[in-house]
Amino acid sequence: MSEGKALAINDRFIPVFVISVAAELADMHPQTLRQYDRMGLVSPSRQRGKQRRYSKHDVELLREVQRLSKDGVSLEGIRRVLELENQVAALRARVAELSQELEDVSRRSSELQRVFAAGAGAGDVVSLSRGQRPRARSQAVVIWRPQD
Repeated sequence: MSEGKALAINDRFIPVFVISVAAELADMHPQTLRQYDRMGLVSPSRQRGKQRRYSKHDVELLREVQRLSKDGVSLEGIRRVLELENQVAALRARVAELSQELEDVSRRSSELQRVFAAGAGAGDVVSLSRGQRPRARSQAVVIWRPQD
């Protein structure tokens, strides 16, 4: 990922909005934002003097809380939904990490390992492509891994 793209993604998490601006962006009263902060639904960053600063991501969460509330979900239910969404996001990130790691290991493994077949004739050596099987009874398979 390029550095510029990484910054654009992380811009969502930079705390820039004071409570009055965040409340206006989320179409809520500032006191509602304070209540959500006390409950742990949406907890903004704190600047010097304990002043709340909301990010774009926080405003998106506030809108999600508002939507769920309008759909009849209780505040405790909303807290649990947000908690589960955070867990899902963390698990997706972990799956992506593991998939990349598996791909890296698989690529290194295929670079280090070659499969050959020894032919029945005068000791012919035949390189096999991945997934290709030797001909029955006419070839023996040899897996070669170079030593470190």
